[in-house]
Order: sequence, then structure tokens, then C-alpha cells
Amino acid sequence: MADFLSRELCFVLLLTFSARCFCFKPVIIVHGILDHASDMNDLASFITQAHPGTNITLIKLFEELDSFKPMWMQVSAMSEKIREAMQEAKDGVHMIGFSQGGLTVRAILETMDNHNVESFISLSSPQMGQYGDTDYLKPYIPKLATKDLYILFYTEYFQDRVSLANYWNDPHHEEKNYEYNVFLPVVNNLKSSKFFNASVSAQFKENFLRIKNLILVGGPDDGVITPWQSSQFGFYNTNQTVVDMKNQQVYLEDTFGLRTLNERGAVHQYTFPGVNHTHWHGTEKVFVEAIEPWLT
Repeated sequence: MADFLSRELCFVLLLTFSARCFCFKPVIIVHGILDHASDMNDLASFITQAHPGTNITLIKLFEELDSFKPMWMQVSAMSEKIREAMQEAKDGVHMIGFSQGGLTVRAILETMDNHNVESFISLSSPQMGQYGDTDYLKPYIPKLATKDLYILFYTEYFQDRVSLANYWNDPHHEEKNYEYNVFLPVVNNLKSSKFFNASVSAQFKENFLRIKNLILVGGPDDGVITPWQSSQFGFYNTNQTVVDMKNQQVYLEDTFGLRTLNERGAVHQYTFPGVNHTHWHGTEKVFVEAIEPWLT
């Protein structure tokens, strides 16, 4: 009798463990600018420890200097890889995008019909763009003052060649941004953009609203994303005062669904002081509090 109960107990424990291993949705991770996909291994390790058996896909495209290639090129190539991973997960997936990768993921979600992403975690990403150089990027961008970079970035030459130019958002030169920027004003669905297309815009919004949760993670000591509030859809006005998400045009006009998501309780913001930009994916506190709860 004791042996029988022992076997029964082992069987129950085995079933419980198996259920735990296979109940978690797959996770797709997109790295940031100047990264390797393998730089996300620390984040993948956190996921594996918390949710054993999770299928994790690291997108191994546009690594290191290739991460400066234009954003639409990256969106197109990554979409193919991501679609493959999604097709193997009929119950849905979660996506995490770090730094530039988070903005890339948003564009992918807007342009991909019938995606099955449940939680989109944007980890210190310039969702409203970048306006400010940093020591991290100085070796790779033209040696001009921040206020003058628009002269280069808002040209067809740089728009066709440099990812950073595609989300450079100079609050003092909005008209040039709308005229030349082929990426950020487009994914923001701004009618003022020269490249705005009403029918495409409607599809972008419909696609983005397929997600169930949008998690926005950032912090004041990031040191790269400028302003850091861009990671939570805040940005500078013409006086370079940060305007929060709810007072941004993209929110007030609900251009791509941000307001709709927030009103249904699907937008979740997390702010962590003391975290440097390159440490977000390796900081356990960030994972435990802001990422792990959304990966079930």
C-alpha cells in the first residue's frame, strides 16, 4: 500500500511539474542598438528560472553596427522571423523589446495583421523618439551638437541609412520631422506626416490594439534614452519641458490606440531609479516587479 501511494504521489507531482513547464506562453525578445542577441541571455535566464520550460526566441538579426540600419528594413526582416515563432504558438506569445528594439517591436505589431501577442513589454525604449546625444552613442553619430543634428537626420540620405535618424525627434523642428522622417511620425499615425496614409493608418491601429497589455519600463538614471520619459510616451515640448503621455498628441487623438489601451486598463508603467541603460535586462528587481508578472 505504501509503495502504491508513493507511486501515486510521484505521478501527481510529475503531472503538476509538467503542467507548470508547459503552461507559459513563448517569449520573443528583440535586442537594442549595438547589442548582440546573446546580450539578452541574462533576461532569458531570469525567465527560465521563474517559468521553467518557457520557449524563448532571441531575434539574431541586426546585431552590433548592423543595428544602425534603417528601421523599416529591420521591421521587415524581423517580422518574418517573428511570424515563424508566432505560428508555432497558437495560444499566443509575449514580446519584449529592449531600447531601440522596443520601438522596432511596436512597428512590427502595428504592421503585422493577425499577430497573437498578448503582452508587449517595452524595456527602456524611445517610444516617442530621441533628442539628445550620449557617451554611449557619440562614437557612432555625427559630431554635431544635439540642436544641429536635424540638419543631417532630416534628409533623405540619413533617413535611408541610419536607424537613429528614423526616431530622432527634434521638438524645435517638427515641420522638418514631418516632412522627412519616414518612420516615427508614421508609426505614431500622425496626419501631419508627409507619409501619412489613412487606410494604412487604420490598419496600424487595429493591429496594435490586438495586444492585451502594454508594459512601459524606464527610469531617470537611464543615461541614454533622452528624455527618459520617452520610454513611457512622454516627450519634450518646444520649451524642452517634458509633457507626459496623457498630454501627448498621440494619446489625445488616440492615433494608434494608446488611449484606448489605457482606458481599458491595459497600459502599465514602471519607473525604476538607479538603473543604467545597459543594465535593464540584467536587473533582477526590474524583472521580478515589471516583467515576470506579465509572462503567464
